[in-house]
Amino acid sequence: MAYQGDRTTGFASPAADNIEGTIDLMAAALDLRQPSRYPVRVEGDALVGRGIKHGDILVVDSALAPRAGVVVIASVGDELRVCELTQRPDGWWLRPSGATEPLQVDDDTDVSIWAVATGLVRTDV
Repeated sequence: MAYQGDRTTGFASPAADNIEGTIDLMAAALDLRQPSRYPVRVEGDALVGRGIKHGDILVVDSALAPRAGVVVIASVGDELRVCELTQRPDGWWLRPSGATEPLQVDDDTDVSIWAVATGLVRTDV
C-alpha cells in the first residue's frame, strides 16, 4: 500500500497540502513512441552555456515549429549541429555558445532546421 498522505491516524500533517502527484517523465518529455520524436546524443561542448554537455542525450521533435530561443538540430552543409535559434531584425540565426560565429539561416545558405529539442537526459552526473 502506497502512502497517500491524507490517510493518517491522529493529527493530519500540515505538509499534506504540499504533496505532489507522481512525475510521469514519459508523458512530460521523454515519450519516444511519437513518430516525430527521437533521441540525439550530443558530441562536443558547443552549448555548455545552455547546460548541454558532451554525452548528453537530447529528446528532439521534428514536428514542432522552431521559434526564437529554442535549441534545434540543424543541418549545415553535410553536418548536423546543435544550436540555439535566435531571431534578429535581419533574420534567423543559429548560435552555438563559445567562439563559433553565428550562422544566418536564409535561402543563400545550406542550412535547414531538422528538429526542436524538448528534453535532456544526462547519464553522467
